[in-house]
Amino acid sequence: MAGRGPAVLFLHGIGDDSSTWLDLLTSLAGEFTVIAPDLLGHGFSAKPRADYSVAAYACGMRDLLTTLDVDRVTVVGHSLGGGVAMQFAYQFPERCERLVLVGSGGVGASVHPLLRLAAAPGAGLLLPLLGASPALPVLRRLAEALRISDDLDYVVARYLRLVEPGTRSAFLRTLRSVVDWRGQVVNMLDRCYLTQGIPTLLVWGTEDRVIPSGHALRAHRAMPGSRLVLFEGAGHFPHRSAPERFLEILREFLAETPPAEYDRGRWGELLRAGRPESQREQRQPPPWSDPAGIADVPAVSSGT
Repeated sequence: MAGRGPAVLFLHGIGDDSSTWLDLLTSLAGEFTVIAPDLLGHGFSAKPRADYSVAAYACGMRDLLTTLDVDRVTVVGHSLGGGVAMQFAYQFPERCERLVLVGSGGVGASVHPLLRLAAAPGAGLLLPLLGASPALPVLRRLAEALRISDDLDYVVARYLRLVEPGTRSAFLRTLRSVVDWRGQVVNMLDRCYLTQGIPTLLVWGTEDRVIPSGHALRAHRAMPGSRLVLFEGAGHFPHRSAPERFLEILREFLAETPPAEYDRGRWGELLRAGRPESQREQRQPPPWSDPAGIADVPAVSSGT
């Protein structure tokens, strides 16, 4: 936590930690209060036998902000952190000023097959074996198969932490709360209409194979008034592969959008009306039908 001014909460992805945002935090601390925790089970946070669902993570962020005496925040979430950010906005709309979702989970079923395999029973027995030195070349080939070579060394370093039993257990509990052999379990598309009135920015790499970039357009369609920016050629970590551009887009979004004002009566109206009929008619393809996930993404580098 650093800086002063409007608060921005940064949430990392699964197996990662708050250091993924470090360069951005340094740049933003002169204008904003920046907060970047290690989620439970990650980094230097505790790794108990506990609830690692996105709802539990959202409650944890509510408690953290209360402890820090911060009432309202813009939430920036990457991958799993994006799912937690959406859940936070759903559970605590009065505390969410804006949403920034980066390669976010929770907006479709498809996810890379290797993550589905890692969520399978017995996978925990193999993870420490791949962390041994002789297996590192295999690990690198797996990372290349995930098409995350733009941050290969970064991802491999995070994976090696899974050799430690507590970290591995927390990782598997987290993964299995959101992914099974068929793909992502948690799908928030049926609640995305509730972001109406909450300024929302979607950032995705067009070459993201972990959370396919086709999800970006589906989320954009489901979130009224959202902005979509695609990073051409970037993978799952656009905030790391093009940090200067990401920072520019984030600053622009924060400057141009007023913070959401929570209206309990309006929230009730949205809930009573339910998801718009046009969104109910949208059918999501099975997770194996478009493994690249880019068939329906327009061929542009950025847009709104």
